[in-house]
Amino acid sequence: MAEIYSKKTVLFLFLFVFFLQAAYLPQISLRQKIGQMVMVGFNGLALGDSIVADLSQRNLGGVILMGANIQSSSQLSQLTSQLKQKGTSPLFISTDEEGGNVARLGKSNGYESTYTAYQLGTIFNSVDSTRMTAAKIAGWLSKAGINIDFAPVADVNVNPNSPAIGRYQRSFSSSPTDVAKYAGIFVEELNKKNVVSVLKHFPGHGSAMSDSHLGFTDITNTWADSELVPYKILIGSGFSQMVMAGHLFNSNLDSLYPASISNKIVTGLLRNKLGFAGVVITDDMTMGAISNNYDFDEAIELAINAGVDILLYVTNLNNSGSIPRQVIDIVEQKVKAGKITEARIDESYNRIMTLKQKLLTLSAVNDKSKKGEPVAGFSLQNYPNPFNPNTNIVVKIRKTSFVSIKIYNVTGQVVAQLANGQMAAGEYKINFDGKNLSSGIYLVRMETPEFAISKKIALIK
Repeated sequence: MAEIYSKKTVLFLFLFVFFLQAAYLPQISLRQKIGQMVMVGFNGLALGDSIVADLSQRNLGGVILMGANIQSSSQLSQLTSQLKQKGTSPLFISTDEEGGNVARLGKSNGYESTYTAYQLGTIFNSVDSTRMTAAKIAGWLSKAGINIDFAPVADVNVNPNSPAIGRYQRSFSSSPTDVAKYAGIFVEELNKKNVVSVLKHFPGHGSAMSDSHLGFTDITNTWADSELVPYKILIGSGFSQMVMAGHLFNSNLDSLYPASISNKIVTGLLRNKLGFAGVVITDDMTMGAISNNYDFDEAIELAINAGVDILLYVTNLNNSGSIPRQVIDIVEQKVKAGKITEARIDESYNRIMTLKQKLLTLSAVNDKSKKGEPVAGFSLQNYPNPFNPNTNIVVKIRKTSFVSIKIYNVTGQVVAQLANGQMAAGEYKINFDGKNLSSGIYLVRMETPEFAISKKIALIK
């Protein structure tokens, strides 16, 4: 009887918290939602004032790190920790690490050279070698604090001399099914380390005779339906993380616009026909294929109305001004003018935050050992839980390290920062006062350059 009562009590508390959470869900402004739809790069090995302002003032959704941002593994870990500390919500930290000729981590900055996709999928044609390479890359990224890899390339090697793909051996194979097989291995290994995979470059760059970095790229006469096969197979198998839309024009798919700004291709083909429900990101919007042919604000409007969720720029400055601020201003104005609907923004915001919540949840799961115990030497607990309005956050730290402890609400916003600095090894008890917060579910998360632990807590008033 006591057991039944206990279960009823737990169910009551769950429902009570659920309805309170729905009733008191904090409102996110339109500008904050738009900020999540932007990902930018920046100059230098450390954070400058411009990117700090984008992170702390504009709710920037993500950053991309290029080779010029990376000097060594220790510098990279410190940089990603600083990025997370400055962000006002969970941050996508990305890089291009395909392996081979497109690798931001290599001998020049303390890592190793890796095989190209072509070597793995065509020359070796080896599942084992592919898995070993993918696992190595995934381990590097995870340890460095990077949670998105713009890989694997899902392009089919239609034209071995294609200037952007074949020439650099970026495609696994001329066989669409082999591309799907080896790309799937990369996805699996990245996911094991809680790194999001990005399939690229939709709907297929492998046949192109020109490079979209440089200008208009027309694949009308070279592209074939078979280039969709890797996407069909992977999406059909449950892939729902992120797809990059290329700046590729195919008049048979859309007679007006390249894929990255085409509603027919992003929404009609990728989402509706292939069934992709995840996040769609553009290729770099500063590439010649877009910047030489469309005005800055026109390209933004077209991309968002196409169904794109994240606009990618490899820099955060445009005419010495902040790109995130400019994008937010432009989109807000277009929503007010009725050129972009707020519902369209909400769709993208919800997809982005769903993926970020999955990252936080997976991180919390992966922080446990196979037996379900905390990582040796580290732990994160709180009591009481549920609480009203105070709870004690107890952390154990194995060795002196930089430690960040933040409280997130269900929308992914940081509502409190309990620690953000160097902490000596030992056990700490930190009191958290939720008197200014609404009842609901929150997430407390502790991060160091080496690991992260998350725990759900419930505030009931």
